[in-house]
Amino acid sequence: MCRVPAGGAAALTTGVAWEPLLDGVEVAYRGVVPGREGRGEPVPGELHPAVADVLRARGVTRLYAHQAETWDAVARGESVVVTTGTASGKSLAFSLPVLDAMAREPAARALFLYPTKALAQDQARWLASLGLKGLRPAIYDGDTPIERRAHIRRSANAILTNPDMVHVGVLPHHDRWGDVLHNLRVVVVDEAHVYRGVFGSHVANVLRRLRRLALAYGAEPVFVLASATIANAGELAARLTGLDVRVVDVDTSPRAEREIVLWNPELVDAELGIRASPLGDASRLLAGLVGQGLRTICFTKSRKAAELVHRFAADRLDAETAGRLAPYRAGYTPEQRREIERRLVEGELLGVTATEALELGIDVGSLDCAISVGFPGTVASLRQQWGRAGRRSRGLAVLVASEDALDQFFVNEPDALLGRTAEAALIDHTTPRILDGHVLSAAYEGPLTAADADVLGAEALERAAVLPELESTPAGFVWRGRDTPAARLSLRSGDAEAFVIVDESTGAVLGTAERERAFSTVHEGAVYLHLGDQYGVTTLDLETRAALVTPVTVDWYTQARKETETSIVESLQSRRVAGVELHHGRVAVSEQVVGFQRKAIADGTVIDTTPLELPLTTFETEGVWFAPDDSLLEGIDVMPTLVSALHASEHALISLLPLFAMCDRWDIGGLSTNIHEQTGRPTVFVYEGHAGGVGITERGFECFAEWAADTARLLARCPCRAGCPSCVQSPKCGNLNELLDKAAARTLLERMVAGDS
Repeated sequence: MCRVPAGGAAALTTGVAWEPLLDGVEVAYRGVVPGREGRGEPVPGELHPAVADVLRARGVTRLYAHQAETWDAVARGESVVVTTGTASGKSLAFSLPVLDAMAREPAARALFLYPTKALAQDQARWLASLGLKGLRPAIYDGDTPIERRAHIRRSANAILTNPDMVHVGVLPHHDRWGDVLHNLRVVVVDEAHVYRGVFGSHVANVLRRLRRLALAYGAEPVFVLASATIANAGELAARLTGLDVRVVDVDTSPRAEREIVLWNPELVDAELGIRASPLGDASRLLAGLVGQGLRTICFTKSRKAAELVHRFAADRLDAETAGRLAPYRAGYTPEQRREIERRLVEGELLGVTATEALELGIDVGSLDCAISVGFPGTVASLRQQWGRAGRRSRGLAVLVASEDALDQFFVNEPDALLGRTAEAALIDHTTPRILDGHVLSAAYEGPLTAADADVLGAEALERAAVLPELESTPAGFVWRGRDTPAARLSLRSGDAEAFVIVDESTGAVLGTAERERAFSTVHEGAVYLHLGDQYGVTTLDLETRAALVTPVTVDWYTQARKETETSIVESLQSRRVAGVELHHGRVAVSEQVVGFQRKAIADGTVIDTTPLELPLTTFETEGVWFAPDDSLLEGIDVMPTLVSALHASEHALISLLPLFAMCDRWDIGGLSTNIHEQTGRPTVFVYEGHAGGVGITERGFECFAEWAADTARLLARCPCRAGCPSCVQSPKCGNLNELLDKAAARTLLERMVAGDS
């Protein structure tokens, strides 16, 4: 069904180049986001004349509201978070204070922190192009040749790097960075919304360690953060830095008109809920748009998908046009990435298929169209992807839905996507499993004293007193070991005992898996996916905490069977909402993987089941839970309908929690039981999959009424008969998606929602 918003029909008949590709095609939604003209104000007279000259040379005579406000706040010594739309000029907003500092004080230094190497490269090119006398930008990351690093530390005054390099390459070796730290005036943290969950909680500790060492060297830098539009930019910035941060969110920059299309692949089996391949549909769209001469970017969730969409699209085009397509993903050499970026910027490429490396703010020039293959996990990310299209003229933005529950919810409820406030990014840097490694690292960097509580937080000093690797001395808590504790600590994991995943054919480290996840994802016989590529797990060594894998190409996947128990440790808060008494608190989760199934990728058919004997894992985390009363369960209170209704409700709730908290469904677990020994009633638990938790379920507690209502609508709108991956089936179910009753779950959730009205 094609749905056009009121007043939008005329805008859809303008004869744009993509019109023939969409004409007559049934899409879930099609509408237009109107553009606007920009409004600016004069460049501040207080700006250093050399910087003002640079701006005039680039045709910049006025600043938009967020750029001017950022300049004013930093000039007063305030830290700032700029949260405005894509292509609004955030880079200029956070760069102006740096440029002014460099022009006024030749010895001044600045750090720019980026989550991806592509972003750092893009910003370095932009800074170098300004031609500001005395500005010496340089990139310092894993690709930087060893022989150049000392020179960069000595001479560069705008150093572009990433949190991982600060964590292991700068802070533990601060004696080499003394001049940089002494003269550090500004720290820029771009794409701050990326720093959420476990990763963001680690980065918050890294930034506090950076502030501590800067103070030790006599500097107190201002922090300037830039973020996509999210629900809690100010709160996130304050938690990341430990500072009071001013929120700058008034955006007066121009915005081109953009046409929005929600595309749902054809339903090929209504009973099973099976749809045509979104990769196939995306490749047809990409080929059609590029064939019309439209510059198009297509975002995928994995590098394998990026390669497939590229190949399928190229096969549909003539050789000359196909030569103007390229995939862009992790795994390429730095030289390959830089070459693709150059071809994009210079307009040599017409189409590119990309993973999230190009989702962020790298300037790839003027693009006409953006295709997102599958909902990227957050509204903020989707808006960033769509924001690549039509930066300077009218653009087209398309979401090609996958079978995932969130995707199907949005194509059936477009207003829930297009009118939704972006999610909240949640972190908790004080969780001991995350904090402890940074306390050890800080003690290595310098003795910890009571005065450090002002920067690191009181919790850090409390943990220092009980960590056996530290020794209390008259100078403070000091590191007793001989190694570098930061080298032990991955910023991507909340577990100091994480398993390392190694490609035994090359020796390359592919990643890590927290202990509580390793047994279900990298057990022997599992198929492990890394950036879309398949690897077979040959060995899981419990003593060395290593999983050895080898590349494979198979037409099946694996799913672990787990036995799970959840016990209530403490209810922190409760309230009556959505017809139930909802609790949020601390829970203890015990899991044991007892086997796994091989399933065909094509249709999910079970090939075989293999038993496993793996250790029990137990961790404490945060969760929400509720026990429906008899009135809500009337007519569905007999077994196995009862437990099937609770189980299906749990799965559906988990699938939609990322609507409210910036997380992935793999960050969330759940348990449903017909009777729980502590509540004495049928009970549903949804808990965080990382020890300690980072606030995801607390956000769910706050938004439960809307969360439950959206979940009920998801089940009502899904066309399948008995449940499918788009509603109640979960790719990570420990019970292998057995005992699921979609109809009974819908009954329960709709009664709950009605009880709240």
